[in-house]
Amino acid sequence: MAQLITDHGDLVLSLSRWERVGALHGSIRAPLSAVEDVAVTDAPFRELRGMRAPGTGFPRVIALGTWRRSRTEKGFAAVYRGKRGVVVRLRDHEFGWLCLSADDPEEIVARIRAAA
Repeated sequence: MAQLITDHGDLVLSLSRWERVGALHGSIRAPLSAVEDVAVTDAPFRELRGMRAPGTGFPRVIALGTWRRSRTEKGFAAVYRGKRGVVVRLRDHEFGWLCLSADDPEEIVARIRAAA
C-alpha cells in the first residue's frame, strides 16, 4: 500500500511496484513547504473529483492514478475500499492534492504536521 513519508524536507508519496504499474506514475515528491493542509478522511473515495486519467480503478473498490478536474487542476489517488485515508492539499505543485488509504491515518497526519 502507498505510504506518505518525510525525507530531508520533502513529503514523498511512495508507491509499491504494482501501484506504480496501476497508476501509470512513479512516486511523488513535494517540498514540505508546499503542504497547505493535511487531514484524516473516513471516506477517501468522496475526496476524488473529476476523471481518472491516466490510472486504474474500479468504482468504490480501487482508485490509482491522476485525477483531473480541469486542464489545470489535478490530484493523485491511491485509495482502496474499506480503508480510511489521508488527504494532503498542496500549493505551487504539479498536484493540488494527494489522497491515499492508510492503516493509521492519524499517525501519518501527526507526523507530517510535526515535520512541516
